[in-house]
Formats: sequence, structure tokens, C-alpha cells
Amino acid sequence: MHFSRGEFKNLRRLGRILHVTPSKNFVINIENLPRIGEIVVDEDLRTVGKISDIFGPVDSPYATVKPTIRELQKLVHKMLYVAPSRGERRKSE
Repeated sequence: MHFSRGEFKNLRRLGRILHVTPSKNFVINIENLPRIGEIVVDEDLRTVGKISDIFGPVDSPYATVKPTIRELQKLVHKMLYVAPSRGERRKSE
């Protein structure tokens, strides 16, 4: 899935990737609480994965993202965003 530049305004900052786990998932320090299953994109609006888990303390949670890309290390320390769900995208179109 790919998003258009016009949809960028509807994205929510998720947070920066801290590291890649041994099981090849991203761990992110969350800025805005997502829902499990939401689509995650990078700054170029490329889909990089889906939220698979949320864990840690309530006041400073983390998320695990199951990536859909191959070059995982290239994104470490990059900001990721949560894409609007299909229903949210339709409302703004």
C-alpha cells in the first residue's frame, strides 16, 4: 500500500525506531498511542509494517512493528507514522 502526499496531513507521528529485535521486528518509543494492526509508514509514505504489540509503562509505552520491508537497519532511528485507517482516509477525500 502506498499513500499520496495529500494524505500526509492525516498521518500521526508514531515515534522513532530504537532497534531491530532478533526476531526482525522494530521497537519504537511511542509518541502517539496507536492501535494494534494499524499500518505504519516512513517519511516517504512507504508502508513499512503493522503495529503488532504495545508494551511497557503506561506513561512511556513502546510498540513492536512487524515489518513488511527487507532493509530493516536502514530505518533505525528514523521517525515512523501511523497511516489513517481506510475509513478515516475516505472521510478526508
